[in-house]
Formats: sequence, C-alpha cells, structure tokens
Amino acid sequence: MGVSVLAAGLLLAALLLPNQPDLLTPTAFLRLPGEGILLAAVLLVLPPRARRTGAVAVGVLIGLVALLKCVDMGFYSVLFRPFDLVLDWGLLGNAADYLRETSGRAGELAALTGALLLAVAALALTTGATVRLTTLMARHRARAVRVVLVLGTAWITCVVLGLRSGGVPVASTLDADLLGDRAKQVRVSLADARLFRREAAVDAFADTPPGKLLTGLRGKDVLFTFIESYGRSAVEDPGMAPRISAVLRRGTAALRAAGFRARSGWLRSPVTGGGSWLAHSTFLSGLWVNNQQRFRTLTSSDRTTLTGAFRRTGAWRTVGVVPGVLVAWPEGRFFGLDHVYDGHHLDYHGPDFGWSQVPDQFTLETFRRREFGKRGRGPLMAEIILTSSHYPWAPVPRPVDWAALGDGSVFQQIRRDGKTEQEVWRSPQSVRAEYRASVEYSLNSLVGFLRRYGNENTVLVFLGDHQPVPTVTANSPRKDVPVTLVARDPKVLDRISGWGWTEGLKPAENAPIWAMNSFRNRFLKAFGPQPG
Repeated sequence: MGVSVLAAGLLLAALLLPNQPDLLTPTAFLRLPGEGILLAAVLLVLPPRARRTGAVAVGVLIGLVALLKCVDMGFYSVLFRPFDLVLDWGLLGNAADYLRETSGRAGELAALTGALLLAVAALALTTGATVRLTTLMARHRARAVRVVLVLGTAWITCVVLGLRSGGVPVASTLDADLLGDRAKQVRVSLADARLFRREAAVDAFADTPPGKLLTGLRGKDVLFTFIESYGRSAVEDPGMAPRISAVLRRGTAALRAAGFRARSGWLRSPVTGGGSWLAHSTFLSGLWVNNQQRFRTLTSSDRTTLTGAFRRTGAWRTVGVVPGVLVAWPEGRFFGLDHVYDGHHLDYHGPDFGWSQVPDQFTLETFRRREFGKRGRGPLMAEIILTSSHYPWAPVPRPVDWAALGDGSVFQQIRRDGKTEQEVWRSPQSVRAEYRASVEYSLNSLVGFLRRYGNENTVLVFLGDHQPVPTVTANSPRKDVPVTLVARDPKVLDRISGWGWTEGLKPAENAPIWAMNSFRNRFLKAFGPQPG
C-alpha cells in the first residue's frame, strides 16, 4: 500500500510541476490535475489487453512532459523564456561548452551524466508508477470508478466556482495548456526559416557603391565595443543604479575634460540572459536574429554587415577582438574582419575570472599594442567584445595600472582574493552586487582606455548585448540595453543630432528605444553622403 501511495504522489507531483522556477511553491501542488483524472478514466475503460500498453504510454508521456518542464525551468532561469522544441537544441551544446570552460572537462562530464541519469530515472519512475496504479485500479475497478467520478465532479465544481489556491486555479490544466502552447510554438518555429529568408532578401545597402559608404567617417578609427550583459537594469534598478550612474557620471566628466563628447540611447536586444552572438549579429546585420537557425542562415549568406561595410570601402583595416572565442571562428570572415584576435592570441598569461578568459583591461591594452597603437598605420575599424561582466560574476577583476599589465600575471593575486562562485551565488543580493561590480569594472576599463589612448580621430560606439539573467533583473521583461557614441570631432556627433539621444554616457529614461536590428541602417545612413 505504501508503494502505491508513493506512486500516486510521484505522478501528482509530475503532473503539477510548474515549468517556471518562480512558480515552484508548495501551493503549486495543492491542485487537481484535470489531465490525471482524464487519463485515469481512459485507462479504466480500456480492455485488459490494451490497458497495460496504454499505462506504459501514459507513464512515458507524463515523464517526458515533466522533463520538458525541468528544461523550461533551466531556460527561464537564464534566458527568461521556455525551451523551443525546434530551434533550441544547439543551445544545449553551448551549455555544455560553458560547463567545460568554467568547471573543466570533469565537471562537464559529471553534469551531463547526471542529466542523463535523471532523464532515465524520471521516465522509469513515472512509467512504473502509472503501471502500478493502473493495475491497482483494474483490481478494484468499482471503487476506482467511484473515485474518478468524485474527482471529476470536484474538478468541474472548482472550474465553475473559479476556486483558486496561491493565485492559480485549483482545477489545473497545466500540462494540457503547456502542450497546446508548445504545439503552436512548433508551428511558428518551423515557419521561421521561410520568414527569415524573406526578411534577409531586403537589404537597403547591398548595392551601395563602396565609395558612398561611410563617407562621414573617413580617416577615423571606429571601435564597436560590446559590454557583456550591460543591460537597462544596471542603469535603472534601484539596487544598482546609484553606483553605475556614478561611474557613468564620472566617465562623462573625465571624457569631456579630454575633449570627448557622448550621446546615449537604448536598443532592444533580441535576447535576454544569454545568447550574446545572436545580439551581436542582430546589431551588425540589421536583421532580427533571435535563434540559432537564423544565425546559421545569416552567416552562410552574403548579407552586408556593419563591420563588413567598412571592409567593402577599402578605407579601413578591420579587426575583431573576441577573447571569449577559444575555437575556430569562421564567422569572422562573414563579418568582414581582416584579422581576428581570439582568446588564444591575446598573449595573456594570467588567471581566468569565471567564464571570462581575459580581463577587459588587458583585452583593450592588447588591442592597443597589436593594432591601435601602431605608428604609421591607416584607419582602423574594430569589433571588440568585453567579457569580464559575463555570468557568473565570480570572481570579478579589479583595475590595475595600465603600465603594470605586462603579460597578465599581475591578476594572479586579484584572482586569489576574489570571491568564488559558491560565495557569490549564495543569495540574489550577492549576485546582484557582483554583477554591478563587474559592469563598473568594464565601464571603467573602457573609459580609461579612451582617455589614455583616444585622439581626435577616435570614434567609439559601445553597448550592452543583452540584459543579465533573471536573478539580477528580478524577472524584468525589458530587453533594453544602453548604447553610446563617443567622439572628439564635433562633426561626428552632428551627424546623429537628429537621433534624440541623451548627452553623456547615461541614456535618459525617456531616450528613444530602437530595435537593435535597426541600428545598422540608421548608422550607415547617418554617416553616408548627406543630401544637399
């Protein structure tokens, strides 16, 4: 009898398990699952020969849906959305790569083995429990029919009366609703490839002669710099905004003293929590790239990217500085980069900082030494990815004297003094504090670089790629990120005077919010030939 009670409890828990972590509360399990009552009725009316087969099928189905809900919870925790059954399988590989880079090969294998064992165990347990309860119901058929009728009547009564527990209906249809939504999502995802191809076929700058591209920036060094996870929450959340605002305010004053002016606005990213490469490609391509299928389609095309437009002119050397890339990166050619400095080619011999392989200050100094500071060079366009503010923000590097950076060994003691991931992730407050510190470090590094090495021909565009994970944003649905253009030449800022951006490094709350894929066209138009 005790085993049967456990089996019933297991199936009830699987049926009522929510697919979002913030809904995982005790009251979530104080409900009547309509699917369970209906499936029990179906199994009771099946003939004996088909009943066992049906019980196995129902048990496997319950187990699969429970596993899907567990995967959903993982996606909601990082990306603030459910798992896409068509488009998201490639992201599981990215998750494995992240585990390998942060926990080593052994940690990756342990996590993958644990996940596989959990999946097998879940399916075995739900199937075994369903078979056992079905056998018990068949053995006591009359009593089972009465129980199902009572539960069915209770479920209908709860629907009619609108009874709720913990803010949700007592009469649950969680799994049915989940499967219905997922069926709609599958149809949309399957059609997404055709939709994206139609969107990509429209390119306002595909046939623009090289001589008419970026004429307003000729002779300038243009640096497009992404700050990892630098989102609107960093600038406006009451728990983080005072410190970040102070950094931006001091940075604005320091750059103004050096002769620079800045304008800032907002971009709406296609992703949140992760998927940086999707945001990068959206910004550079002028297309909305919010899944891996779109990314693969884009990078196998001949689309004109923002960085590629600089190369097309023949007036700039184009380079990419991507410290987070540790494997072959053929996409660099698609983005029009003459040379790429990945994580293995930055001459860094210091420690890593969580996922980030190279502190931002060292990344910028290496770029200066390898490219920006060369004498007698021509104009330069660079795409620079700063990774120190990447999840899990443990530990966070600290600024050092630029002249003392050397080969990066100076960061050894800073790494030893830093907090571990276990210390940081003991509470949401600690996570938010370290995220804020990481963004401060990235911003200070970038402002320090520009003050130290920038000149009248330097134009910097820097932006966040996406909002951080929901633990930091408190589940905010906003996907906005700050974007800023800095230059010493007033003619450069005159070109964007009609954008309505805020003066300084901090965008105002009511500054324009553009979809990130609109930036390419706006930028190329602003810095192309002007009418009249």
